[in-house]
Amino acid sequence: MSLSAPEICAIVTSNAVARIILDRLPKLKLEQAYLAAGAVFQPVWNFRARLPVEYGINDYDIAYFDPDLSYAAEDEVIRRGAALFADIAARIEIRNQARVHLWYPARFGAPYPRLTSCADGISRYLVACTCMGLSATGDMIAPDGYDDLWHGILRPNPRAPSLARFAAKARSYQARWPLLRVVDADGPSPLR
Repeated sequence: MSLSAPEICAIVTSNAVARIILDRLPKLKLEQAYLAAGAVFQPVWNFRARLPVEYGINDYDIAYFDPDLSYAAEDEVIRRGAALFADIAARIEIRNQARVHLWYPARFGAPYPRLTSCADGISRYLVACTCMGLSATGDMIAPDGYDDLWHGILRPNPRAPSLARFAAKARSYQARWPLLRVVDADGPSPLR
């Protein structure tokens, strides 16, 4: 068994915080805006583990793409988002994917390519099945599909700029969701 995009959307939006964010997201008038990362994939693991849908979600990432690379433009969006979501008791992080290459090397010690779209950024997360984004209209970004996500398979993402932090990230996920298992990217799929 696996899930479809509408089924994943239903699980994600069963989390009240995610639903509010997606309902309000169009008010920010951002190009290519998505609720991304843990706010999308972690509710699926919670569903599988029979945990509360919001369990383990440390923050709610909003990824968008704006070719304006200035800090001022991104900061203005962050401030508008802070006002829009001020009544939500959750940490919401808004980031322009067009700017990631400017700060990633200093923060993570590895080069990062200049991105061409929001989907390009989401597709580079460390763990392949976590490369997910959900738009306010229900469009999904999931370059690796949904099978590994549903089956709890953590494999390195070959599109990630550096896999140095993969093992630590995978261990962190396994500590919260013991149903998850790590598979080497070059090894046989445990689904076959």
